[in-house]
Amino acid sequence: MKKIKNPWLDKPGYDCFGCCPDNPLGVRMEFFEDGDDIVCFWKPQEHYQGWIDTLHGGIQATLIDECAGWVVSRKLQTTGVTSRLEVRYRKPLMTTDTQLTIRGRLRELRRNLAVIDVAIEDGRGHVCAEGEATYFTFDAEKARQMGFSGCHTEDGGQPQE
Repeated sequence: MKKIKNPWLDKPGYDCFGCCPDNPLGVRMEFFEDGDDIVCFWKPQEHYQGWIDTLHGGIQATLIDECAGWVVSRKLQTTGVTSRLEVRYRKPLMTTDTQLTIRGRLRELRRNLAVIDVAIEDGRGHVCAEGEATYFTFDAEKARQMGFSGCHTEDGGQPQE
């Protein structure tokens, strides 16, 4: 498993709610590449709750959406925008859990539409939420215009085929 370098860190104005490490209100996700999967290990906090000790469904959707975006950045080496997001909440996720695992994988690429499957597991490895995200991916020129110059692992590795 290799840690993915955040390609946005030096971009002026970068303050993503999902992955900016300096956003005091954000969820501050970090990502790893594990074969075909993009993975995040995330510690929930009480201020992300909906009901008492229960992770808010909107935060769960954010975790799924952000992971899908990083699948696009790392595996397809481009950027894009969410055009559709479907979330299935199977079991409550607790803010008292020590760590959640968010795991995403590219299922299908049709022209510029990427379909990504993402699951959130609780600390015991139970899948508690699943999502299917459809991303409209940008061509290389549009990605460059948005400041994207590639997404690599800390060891400088290229995406695994």
